Amino acid sequence: MKQISRKKFISLVALSGTGVVAILGRSARAQQQPQIADKLPPLDKDLVKEFVVKGHGDLTAVRQMLEMEPRLLHACWDWGGGDFETALEGAGHMGNKEIALFLLEKGARLNVFCAAMLGQIEVVKSILVIHPDLKFSIGPHGLQLLHHARKGGPEAAAVVHYLESIGAR
Repeated sequence: MKQISRKKFISLVALSGTGVVAILGRSARAQQQPQIADKLPPLDKDLVKEFVVKGHGDLTAVRQMLEMEPRLLHACWDWGGGDFETALEGAGHMGNKEIALFLLEKGARLNVFCAAMLGQIEVVKSILVIHPDLKFSIGPHGLQLLHHARKGGPEAAAVVHYLESIGAR
């Protein structure tokens, strides 16, 4: 809001009454409120399901679909019974590092399951130090953290060893 001098303000009020104060107040409030963009319609559910399925093992399709619809990056499919999954999580429990790294590069949200599969020991440790009971947490399809780490192969061996040492199943 543009600042005006006290003298100018008093002269405006004297000339036009209290209406100016109300206008100035409304103007200041309008400038302080964040602008919220109109929401786009929800993604097609079949498209979301296909993207999550492709996230398990088809990098070419994941690239193409994400190029056509960037909002798929954070889309989540509900398999039922509280079993939710993103394409990143599909790549994670399958041990598909190439797809996981591609999605992370595009801005997907990293979680402890994917970090375990990728062998990111410091990430996994820092989360489990704060929330130790997450060592028993389940990811998509009821697969536990240790499963994800094992899917990471040799690069995730330190995570597997750590999880086993703290009693993860």
